[in-house]
Amino acid sequence: MLLVSIIDKTGTGLWAGCTALYLTYVSGLGLGQVGLLMTVSGGVGIAGAPLAGRLADRFPLVRVIVGAQLMRGAALLALLTTDHFLLLTLYSALGALPDRAGSVLIKLYAARIAGPDRVRYQAIQRTTVNIGWSIGGLGAAAALATGSTRAYGLLLVGNVLSYLVIAVLTLRCDEPPAPSRTVATSADTPKGRPAGPWRDRTFLAYTATEAALFLDDTILQVAVPLWIVHATAAPAGLAPLLLVLNTVLVVLFQVPLSRFAATTTAARRLLVPLSGLFVVGTLALAASAADGRTLAITALAVAVIALTFAEIIHATASWELSLALAPAEAQGAYLGVHGLAQSTQRCAGPLLVTGVMTAGPLAWPLLGLALVAAGAAQHRVIRDRVTAPAPPSLSVPAVTVSEH
Repeated sequence: MLLVSIIDKTGTGLWAGCTALYLTYVSGLGLGQVGLLMTVSGGVGIAGAPLAGRLADRFPLVRVIVGAQLMRGAALLALLTTDHFLLLTLYSALGALPDRAGSVLIKLYAARIAGPDRVRYQAIQRTTVNIGWSIGGLGAAAALATGSTRAYGLLLVGNVLSYLVIAVLTLRCDEPPAPSRTVATSADTPKGRPAGPWRDRTFLAYTATEAALFLDDTILQVAVPLWIVHATAAPAGLAPLLLVLNTVLVVLFQVPLSRFAATTTAARRLLVPLSGLFVVGTLALAASAADGRTLAITALAVAVIALTFAEIIHATASWELSLALAPAEAQGAYLGVHGLAQSTQRCAGPLLVTGVMTAGPLAWPLLGLALVAAGAAQHRVIRDRVTAPAPPSLSVPAVTVSEH
């Protein structure tokens, strides 16, 4: 599955950076239409995570993953068939559903196949993802350097081919052991346990705080490049270099730092240094707006380093906690609801951070304090569930049924 991930993200890296350019230069959409299309597809995609989670609890996981991969490829290929705005929006929305579902399905696969080593497995997985993104991004840059509009279509087709390849490879993967797939009723729900994630107030509160803590992604990917151009004396060319720095740090440190979340209690403790990193990162962003090119570059580098380590630590803690809070027989449904946190952040995050930038440098520390509050709230909300006696295994029950 790690090979599947690196091929998947290499293909995605080919296409992701030029999606808006394809819609503009090949499909002929205006700026407002491109923005509306992406907003609509992003909103529809939010439903992908919970839908995938429900399906994964009812059907063999490998088949669900393959179905999602093929649906992504078909929806993307459909973009080549039309220049009509409504059809392009429809196809993009249909592609967003399995795209948002992918991370939930791979996370569930890791939980079932790796058992107690799930955090380390996910760390390795995330490292391969970043390597794939880098390879794909370099390939896209080389293709677009030709200046030909034909390159956009070739990159799209390259991504579609990657989906076909990973679908074939995924079919060769063993179906991981999983709890018996039964539809729970009020009669067979364990006493004292919520009937599902939507009735689990602790898990819903945890997911709400996760939506805030995932904001590091939007700050790094959206806010930092815009902040460099509009509010600092740093050169615009610094933006891609800082994104490369982010990728390199993730590749170097994601796996080594995963050992600090070897247990659920340890993962909860990571919320404390996470809050500190958010404070450092947002203070550095505020400082970067001061006069002076050297100060701006230094402050921005500090901000990106701090926020990258926040990203690494939060990802590590989130993998463990989201699974630890989920009943083994309903992991898919719970992880699907948890996936709403990242999807919601991707949809609302850009609007939030651009609002912060508009308010001026002092708004960054205020955002940092808000993220600290979210971390503290999460630390408190999950306390009783994390410290309570746990079942023998949080990933796969002692007796499982593998379906083929």
